Amino acid sequence: MAFFSPFRGGVHPDSFKELSATLPIMRLPIPPQLFVPLRQHAGSDAVAIVEPGSHVLKGQLIARAGNGLSAPVHAPTSGIVAAITPVTAAHPSGMKSNAIIIKPDRKDTPVKVPTLLDPFKLPRDELAQKIADAGIVGMGGASFPAAVKLSSAIDRHVETIVINGSECEPYLTADDRLMTERAEKIILGARLIRHVVGAQKIAIAIEDNKPNAISAMQKAAVGEQQLEIVVVPTRYPMGSAKQMIKA
Repeated sequence: MAFFSPFRGGVHPDSFKELSATLPIMRLPIPPQLFVPLRQHAGSDAVAIVEPGSHVLKGQLIARAGNGLSAPVHAPTSGIVAAITPVTAAHPSGMKSNAIIIKPDRKDTPVKVPTLLDPFKLPRDELAQKIADAGIVGMGGASFPAAVKLSSAIDRHVETIVINGSECEPYLTADDRLMTERAEKIILGARLIRHVVGAQKIAIAIEDNKPNAISAMQKAAVGEQQLEIVVVPTRYPMGSAKQMIKA
């Protein structure tokens, strides 16, 4: 574990993280109706490949990636496609977004997915394609398709992957809980990213106001080669990419 000095400047707003920092991750019950937007990512809408009346399974591809920058969309549960129509998006502007409306059958039946025995034995471009097919996008706000970033880095001789676990914004504790409860999966994901881009090292940066997350991640990282948990001071905007790298 390493400690690093912060960037110059920054502020210390009240965090209010104590309101949710100790609450475990919970799974929401399946609602009577699901609105699945066709744009859950930066770029163009995904293109629906199901029709009203179709029965879909959990994890089934229901919309392929559109032209240009885009990402596919999968069914969150099993059920019947009720409609494909514009709906009011979860956005302050109140804008409309095309969506697939699913009426769950309450069975939550998953689609059969071929078992991937060892992803680290796959060629890097093939693993990047599987990430693209999974519809994985960034959670930092822009929802940029992850595979686009990874593919563009394959031939750039990246030395170090920086995983940003600072979560410096007030109130937010989602990353804190994720690191606390699912540290092993985060380490695995970081190793997969390293494999795709051909990097040598991984640095996972966590602000020092997250002791449980730090402890869990350190435990999960025991025995890992070229992977370091880096504790950084709590200071806003530590989560910004440029400030994180400077720290």
